[in-house]
Amino acid sequence: MKVPFNWLLEYVDINKDINEVAEKLTLTGSKVEEVIEKGKEIDRVVTGKIIKTEKHPNADKLTICQVDVKDEVLQIVTGADNIKEGDIVPVALHGSTLPGGVKIKKGKLRGAESNGMLCSEAELGLADEDSVHGIMILSEDTPIGVDIKEILGLNGGVIDFEITSNRADCFSIYGIARETAASFGCELKKLDLSFKENNENISDYLKVKVQTPHCRRYMAKMIKNIKIGPSPEWMQAKLQEAGVRPINNVVDITNYVMLELGQPLHAFDYNNIEGNKIIVKMASDEKFTTLDGVERQLDNSMIVICDAEKTVAVAGVMGGQNSEVTESTNTIVLESANFDGVTTRLTSKKLGLRTEASSRFEKDLDPNIVEIAVNRACHLFETLGVGEVVGGVIDIYSNKLEPHYVRVSPKWINDFLGTKINVEDMVKMLNRLEMEVEVKDELIIKVPTFRQDVKIKEDVAEEIARLYGYDIIPTQKIVGEAVEAEITKEQKMIETVKRTMVASSLYEALTYSFYSPKVFDKINISKDSELRNAINIANPLGEDFSIMRTTLIPSMLEAMQRNILRDNKEVGLFEIGKVYLNIGKDLPDERYKLCVAIAGDVDFYNLKGIIENLIEALSVDKAEFERETNNPIFHPGRCAKLLVRKKNAGVLGEVHPDVLENYDLETRVYIAEIDLPTLFEAAKLDKKYKPLPKYPAVLRDMALLVKDEVEVKKIEDIMLKQGKGIIEEIRLFDVYKGKQIPEGFKSVAYSIIYRAEDRTLTDEEINKVHNSIVKELEEKLDAKLR
Repeated sequence: MKVPFNWLLEYVDINKDINEVAEKLTLTGSKVEEVIEKGKEIDRVVTGKIIKTEKHPNADKLTICQVDVKDEVLQIVTGADNIKEGDIVPVALHGSTLPGGVKIKKGKLRGAESNGMLCSEAELGLADEDSVHGIMILSEDTPIGVDIKEILGLNGGVIDFEITSNRADCFSIYGIARETAASFGCELKKLDLSFKENNENISDYLKVKVQTPHCRRYMAKMIKNIKIGPSPEWMQAKLQEAGVRPINNVVDITNYVMLELGQPLHAFDYNNIEGNKIIVKMASDEKFTTLDGVERQLDNSMIVICDAEKTVAVAGVMGGQNSEVTESTNTIVLESANFDGVTTRLTSKKLGLRTEASSRFEKDLDPNIVEIAVNRACHLFETLGVGEVVGGVIDIYSNKLEPHYVRVSPKWINDFLGTKINVEDMVKMLNRLEMEVEVKDELIIKVPTFRQDVKIKEDVAEEIARLYGYDIIPTQKIVGEAVEAEITKEQKMIETVKRTMVASSLYEALTYSFYSPKVFDKINISKDSELRNAINIANPLGEDFSIMRTTLIPSMLEAMQRNILRDNKEVGLFEIGKVYLNIGKDLPDERYKLCVAIAGDVDFYNLKGIIENLIEALSVDKAEFERETNNPIFHPGRCAKLLVRKKNAGVLGEVHPDVLENYDLETRVYIAEIDLPTLFEAAKLDKKYKPLPKYPAVLRDMALLVKDEVEVKKIEDIMLKQGKGIIEEIRLFDVYKGKQIPEGFKSVAYSIIYRAEDRTLTDEEINKVHNSIVKELEEKLDAKLR
């Protein structure tokens, strides 16, 4: 935000250089981006009056001017077409300097002598070349022969601030003046809000209805007998220094007050308000042409200002062409309102239209400044003779924002800051920030409504610290016990997971922690699923980033989609990230999840093998896979859930064809989502190694005929149970279905390795165990040896 220094000095009486002020404000928390001393480069440029003009005899587009600069009359040749005799203009004399180091010298143009140059706003560094046309014409009462820097107030320069979103009170010249007064301990001058009203009442001319809670306050005043024309030179110069282009006196007054107080205003041509009504409501799906001449599509998430028949403005962003102030305007409705910051921000973003007004409203302005701003504007309308203020005011303000209180002990502040500031000085500092303080056993601070950022005692300590001076707070040595840094058990296990995934030829993906609620429909999640109970983001960038994720699968599918649609045939990705589960408390349950996705020349067993590698790397005990048929994200016949110590630890399988279609994918994709906390509970990082076996192993094969629905896991469970502790390993090496196998059956073949740790096994021992396994399989699963 650009703050003209001379404008700032109108509210605070300090005898300081612009750089001193900028440095002090930086030290007290107002970040200065740049100090721009525009007038510093301008030298020997004065005001002059054009007393005679004539066409150049040798050039149709040049004009020869006789210009009175008080001490002499100069002949100057110009190509401008907006000047006439009697105009007072900036004149760069022979030997003068303009911004950018441009030197002006006398010479000849097409044979005619020219002893200087007439200047435009762009040549004086006050505006961009694209925004001006012709020479800068000064007001008729401007004295001639005077340094242009004095006339335009360019001696002071401009301070460019970066205002943080929590300090909406500083997004104005007066707000920065308040900070300046508090920083230097001087008085802040009060604004003149006085004006006279006629004997009429606005209520006889206009009715206002507010039909949305997103408009927190709406005030309207009426100005009659408007005289449209240019605003005074001093006002134009201030606006230009602050980066706003002057338009006419009505628009300039609204912009001036917006810059001065931070409260946007808008002027409607009353004659274009149908039905003498203003209605504030949410928009319907409609097209609307804004003041910049662009037709924009509105929707029901946007606040609009309407009359009895049509929309006349997008609230908080920009007015419409159908109600703009023109040269024929004689009566205006002056709007000063307060709109919800989030709604304004989202509207501005959707429309691709960011304005000076929207950039302020989105920071949640103080509703109580609405009245000050409209009164200040009425004062200027009357003072400048622009119009006559109609009596009365319309003010709709249902939930008034009141000052709040913060209590804090002075001792606590000193202990917190490491200072020894006495109570009287603390009170003075807070008073300079317009906070009323009652001193009892503690400080009872009445915080004004424009300081919503001061809520807790730490905020009060910060205010005192910055005014006291961060640079003079004594330094203290850090006190504490030095300990050796060490990563936590969870961090060690996460690193193990990453190494295992990379060793499985996967690449790590990183995705956002928030997405759109529409993703639940894309992955076939049922309407009553707990996954849909997501945490809503208070101030989202848009609907696509409006909730915190409850599963990693949608984000991973989007990553797979990007890779596969870019002709990446073999894709393997993993992500370790948090999900945010709404458990009905102030804070969600944040849980680490692992999501693995593969596609290409792979199948379900490749994915299962990756998870088995992880289980082995973490030494997870009692982990098993169980068929899953009711998960709508996955193919019903190619999905399993992971159980760890009988707890559900995740799911893996082939993505359902309907879900793939929603992501425009024709390639089969396999995904696993594993709950890492459940996995980590059963993990063992301390490895225990066994010596190589001393005794030989015995290998026996077994081929079984079982029904199709019999899971191999059930077969293996029976083998291990009957193994009497001497089965070292079971290997499934064949599953066969063919001509020799009856319909509805399959053949499964295993290699069973027998070994004892303390002896060599005999055939008798092995046969006994082997036979008991066969018998149990026959009884429990109706299995037959082949």
